[in-house]
Amino acid sequence: MATMFEENGPSTHPEASSSPSQARQKLEGLLNKNMRIRMTDGRTLVGLFLCTDRDCNVILGSAQEFLKSSDTFSQGEPRVLGLAMIPGHHVISIEVEADTLEDTQGFGVNH
Repeated sequence: MATMFEENGPSTHPEASSSPSQARQKLEGLLNKNMRIRMTDGRTLVGLFLCTDRDCNVILGSAQEFLKSSDTFSQGEPRVLGLAMIPGHHVISIEVEADTLEDTQGFGVNH
């Protein structure tokens, strides 16, 4: 299972009205967790969440890039990027690997 954040999703959830300190604590709880980020150009990056900023730019460590494939059965070999910065305006969705989460409460886990 994975926790997923959509571009406009968090504003519709009740926890969106939580205080800034609670939001900060949730973000800090995601540090060094594996994330899968889908981008507007069809690429998907997978790596460790290292940091973000007010503009929703994301830094991933040990990142790998997966290209959008026309063949749905094969993803091909990932390209190793290492440290990667994803501009916030290119992020479509973010999934957090559920097995790396200690507490998924408050993140709307998809079943």
